[in-house]
Amino acid sequence: MKQFATIDWIVFLGYASIIVFTGLWVSRSKKGEQKSTSDYFLAGRSLPWWTIGAALLAANISAEHFIAMSGSGYAVGLAIAAYEWIAAIVLIFVAKYFLPVFIQKGIYTMPQFLAQRYDKRVSTIMAVFWVLVYIFVNMTAVLYLGALAMEKIIGVPMVYGIIGFSFFSAVYSLWGGMKAIAWTDVINVTVLIFGGLLTTFLAVSALGVDHGFFSGFSELIHKAPQKFHMIITKGTIFVPDGAGGKKDAFLDLPGLGVVLGSMWLTNFAFWGFNQFIIQRGLAGKSLKEAQYGVVFAGYLKLLIPLLVVVPGIAAFALGADLAKSDEAYPWLLSNIVPVGIKGLAFSAIAAAAVSALSSIVNSVSTVFTMDIYKAHLCKASEDKKLVIVGRIVALVALIIATCVAPQLRTLDQAYQYIQEYTGYIYPGEFLIFFCGLFWRKSTATAAVWIALLTIPLGILLKILNPDLPFILRIGYVFIILTIVMIGLSLLDKAHHVQNQFAVESIRKKTVQLGWRIIAIAAFAGIVAAFLVAPMRNLALEAIYVLVTGFILIGTILIFNSSGHTMNEKGLIIERSMFKTTDKFNIAAIGICGILAVLYACFW
Repeated sequence: MKQFATIDWIVFLGYASIIVFTGLWVSRSKKGEQKSTSDYFLAGRSLPWWTIGAALLAANISAEHFIAMSGSGYAVGLAIAAYEWIAAIVLIFVAKYFLPVFIQKGIYTMPQFLAQRYDKRVSTIMAVFWVLVYIFVNMTAVLYLGALAMEKIIGVPMVYGIIGFSFFSAVYSLWGGMKAIAWTDVINVTVLIFGGLLTTFLAVSALGVDHGFFSGFSELIHKAPQKFHMIITKGTIFVPDGAGGKKDAFLDLPGLGVVLGSMWLTNFAFWGFNQFIIQRGLAGKSLKEAQYGVVFAGYLKLLIPLLVVVPGIAAFALGADLAKSDEAYPWLLSNIVPVGIKGLAFSAIAAAAVSALSSIVNSVSTVFTMDIYKAHLCKASEDKKLVIVGRIVALVALIIATCVAPQLRTLDQAYQYIQEYTGYIYPGEFLIFFCGLFWRKSTATAAVWIALLTIPLGILLKILNPDLPFILRIGYVFIILTIVMIGLSLLDKAHHVQNQFAVESIRKKTVQLGWRIIAIAAFAGIVAAFLVAPMRNLALEAIYVLVTGFILIGTILIFNSSGHTMNEKGLIIERSMFKTTDKFNIAAIGICGILAVLYACFW
């Protein structure tokens, strides 16, 4: 095992110093000048597209990818990359259809949008959900996995590693806010991409007879062909269950359910309605800059599996004998990456962990301050006081997550833990926001019930059928909640006003389109009913998530264009809002083309 040498320490400490200096430098204020809430929480809405794209990736890519997703690559293979590749397409829709509305509303937070569209009941419930999930799932996982890397690579005890990452993040992010985080993210993304690619190159090259990358990649496919399939059939791959036994990988990545089912829901909810993600887009200097930044992040997402999944597969092919799958990446750094480069590779993990942690901390601070403290506890607070409260909340959140993080030691694949437990909130989150954006008749009462039912329904289904893959479970919850959302919104006649229609010809075409979408979706559902049983090992039943989703879209089109009344807070959205530039459209087509090739090669 190659030790962490002096030169590695120099590289790592040099990176850390640059990050802290940059964060403090960009967040400095002129003498006597006080930071406003816009400055602290949204960087003064001044970010260019390339900073937005880098900040989006940095907020998303953390130690959970380098450690946990690499561990899933070691245990399962390339199928785990579906999370990244589906996200790349989802980002196109987020940029084109969601951002224009959010930016036009001038909001700081996602709960703030819910308060405008529904009422404070909905916004408060979702704000509390987010604060709890961010602290007890996202932040704890980032801290644990970053500290796991330090323990396995450098030998630093996990508790000290967790404290170290918390302190590192707090040094600049608590003072500088979003501006410090966004600009340091540019450095973090550069380091994590370069360091990640270097580790991948060395790991794959180690398999080649001539230590070349291409011969190594050929040998990798030859030694581990079962790891290069995007669709996993039930009963074909078994992975550690974290308790000393084995479980079917189908439980985490159920066949066709990955590409046909609720992974689309989770990605739309995460990338479109998640505070610590969408906050980067809201901080853009203009809508066009924000849209370019989001689509740029889509291209970066295509690259992530090469940085984190392929090294995990390489560790498997190299014969790494691991106690836990999540030790794959640290094993590579300890046994394959040479002295000198190891410091850069570890800096990539640290960059990912610190940037994601700082982003989540800032979002916890933003949501609590703006949607709980200001909305309910102290409505007349000035900017100065709100910024102080934001810093205190960020510090408290870090302390709580630092205390909880060591409890995750028993996990084998922490990435799946994160996806499963955040998945409890995603079906309801998606419905509340999607209907709030596009369905004029959706009501606050319906949204409240969806928010209150989403977690209990998920828990109930898990109790009733513990062997049901969580991705499929999310889909079933979505189907049930969709029925509830449509039914309650149509039954609730309170707070309705006269609907507004476009010209008659467009109105009729929209209604006809809605009925066509419903008819096609229903037909697809009927055909699938005859194939579900023969294809149960591929989880074809997940297609009913898409069927339900398209029926929902058809219903929205019909009622928006034919219903005589609408909710008084329903949004009238003009099609012109969704017009994008030729550059954006070409970039979006490029992402779709690349993904078509990737899935054709690794189906």
